[in-house]
This record gives sequence, structure tokens and C-alpha cells, in this order.
Amino acid sequence: MAGSFFIIGMIILTQTVVGILGNFSLLCSYIVLHIMGYRLRSTDLILKHLIVANSLVLLCKGVPETMAIFGWKQIRSDFGCKLLFFLHRMGRGVSIGSICLLSVFQMITISPWNSRWAALKVIAPKYTVPSIFLCWILQMPVNVIFPIYITGKWSHNNITEERDYGCCSSTHTDQKNIKTRDALYAALLSSPDVLCLGLTLWAGGSMVLILYRHKQQVQHIRRTDASSRSSPESRATKTILLLGGTFVCFYTLSSIFQVLLALFVQPSWLFVNMSIIIAACFPSVSPFLLISRDSSVQRLYFAWERNAKSSTIMRKV
Repeated sequence: MAGSFFIIGMIILTQTVVGILGNFSLLCSYIVLHIMGYRLRSTDLILKHLIVANSLVLLCKGVPETMAIFGWKQIRSDFGCKLLFFLHRMGRGVSIGSICLLSVFQMITISPWNSRWAALKVIAPKYTVPSIFLCWILQMPVNVIFPIYITGKWSHNNITEERDYGCCSSTHTDQKNIKTRDALYAALLSSPDVLCLGLTLWAGGSMVLILYRHKQQVQHIRRTDASSRSSPESRATKTILLLGGTFVCFYTLSSIFQVLLALFVQPSWLFVNMSIIIAACFPSVSPFLLISRDSSVQRLYFAWERNAKSSTIMRKV
């Protein structure tokens, strides 16, 4: 059992550290590019908020769980647990909303001028900032209900039912209508996620169709070697499709675990921690997907590497 604790703890710790470093380095790269005068796309602002949301998920879930598993320090106050769960849910919701906004805005950007979305191509960038802040604002009233029954594990009084969530737990003192109330809460919390997921899938399918039609149109105009070179819009679209596809896969798997956790009153310790690991997969992986696909960020890293090597050589001389 001690070996299982250590392995699970190391996995969560690795996910948290690698994910936070990846998100932080990517956010710093976008800030440096902006300072250097690089012309950033409207979707890059959404990516910045996605990075912040992913970091919030990792900090509010990965760090406390790692500390609890290794016994370094555990959250004993109700307020601490409620705040961490609220911020975690906020970060998770904004992450879902950001992926949805990325997909929809990019679909509008690459849509042909003779399509039904042509009128939105010009005005869509103006609504990027309001859409992002609306995403944050809407997550507050939705997720404020979630921490009501979240408590620290050492502050339970007159409890008849307890559900383990790792470093914290949820409690119910009244057994009446628990299933009905939980179902209503689940419907309220999941409805924005389902809406965003549906919009993401619709926008992703539309982008695939637009790219396919564009490829068919240029095949008889350009030679094969010329047409194989993707435009910046095409590369950005493929990056967002990859990001959205990765998100949908991990989100679906995480949702299955969340449903199973809700069905069992006292799930096993291993099952609880597996759900935590799966929920942290996308926030940990997404920055490296973006780094590997963004040529401007890669050029910035190569420039830093060359400067570091030059400085080392100069010191030796």
C-alpha cells in the first residue's frame, strides 16, 4: 500500500510540476513576443486565459493532493477546502470555455467570405475580450454552489454521509432527497460544460470541412509541392483542432470518472486519485502541444538557446 501511495503521489507531483512549468513558460513566451512587437492573433489572447485557467486547475488540485498523499501538510479548515474547490472548478470551467471560444473564433476566421459567417469575420475580433471576461464571470455563479458541502476531513460533526475527494470531502447531514438534490446540482454544473462541448465539436467539424473544401479547390491550381505548404491560418486551425481533440478525449474520460464517483458513496482511494490524474492530463499536456505547433514561440526559444550558448562561450574565452 505504501508503494501505491508513493507511485500515485509521484505521478501527481510530476504532472503538477511539469504542467505548471510548461504553462508558465508558454505564458512568458507570449508576453515576450508581445513586448517585442510580434503581431499576435486574436486567438492568442484566448490562449493566454486558457494557460491561466490550466495553471489554476493544477495549483488548486495537484499541489494539495500531492501534499496530502506524502503527508507534508493537509488542509484542515473548511474555508480552505471550499476556496480550493471553487478555484479549481473556476479554472476547469474557464478552460472548457476557452477551448470553445478558440474553436468558434477560428472557425469564423477561416470561413470563406461567401459563407453565412462572412459578416462575423470583421467584427469577431472586437468581441474577443468581452467573450473571455464573460466566460470568467459566468463561471462564478455556476460554481459557487459546488463548495457548499465541501469540508476538511477533520471538521466533521453529525455527519451521516461522506464522500471522499482526496484532500477534502463532501458531507450530507440530511439523508432525505439527497439523490434528487445531487441530480439537480449535477445538471446545473454540467449544463455549461455540455453546451461548450457541443459548440467545440460543431466548430471542429466545420473547420475540418472548410479545410477539406479549400484543399480540393487548390489542388487543380497549385502543384503538389506548393500546395503542401500550409498557410498560417491553416497551421493555426490544425493546432486548435489538435488541442480541441485532445481536450475532448481527456474531458470525456474525466467525465466518466466523475459520474462514477458520484454514484459511489465511498469510492476507493485508488479510484479517487485516478480521477485526479486524468483530470490533470489536459492542463499538463496542452502547453507542450502549443509550443510544438507555434513557430513564433519555437523561434523565441531557439533565440534564447543561441544567446545562452554565446554567453557561455564568451565566459570561457
